[in-house]
Amino acid sequence: MNAPDRFELFLLGDGEKKITEAVDTRTPNSSIFTILKEDHTLANLLRAHLLKDPHVTFAGYRVPHPLFATIELRVQTDGTLTPKEAVVGVAKSLVAELAQLSREFTKEFELRKMVTGAAADTNQGQQ
Repeated sequence: MNAPDRFELFLLGDGEKKITEAVDTRTPNSSIFTILKEDHTLANLLRAHLLKDPHVTFAGYRVPHPLFATIELRVQTDGTLTPKEAVVGVAKSLVAELAQLSREFTKEFELRKMVTGAAADTNQGQQ
């Protein structure tokens, strides 16, 4: 088959960088970030959150080829901050948001286990 080995979809090779920035000279305050070993999941999340930033005038991505896990994220700002600063800021806020989601989920899961366990103990005591 033409498809690459599965491990090539998420493991970086020797000397590969996860993310590289290329300044786009065609438009002002614009950069193209090439992110290796990622797909639409991360790209769409970054794009959506970048567009919420009032200093970001454009954010879009493309997947150059469907068989290779690479995305190209284009970001343009109003000049108040650089595209790199915008991406780093959004990445940090997403990490914090997802950490909060993880804590909330774990808390609810543990509470559910306690309630389910207490209900099972009550049912056994009634038999």
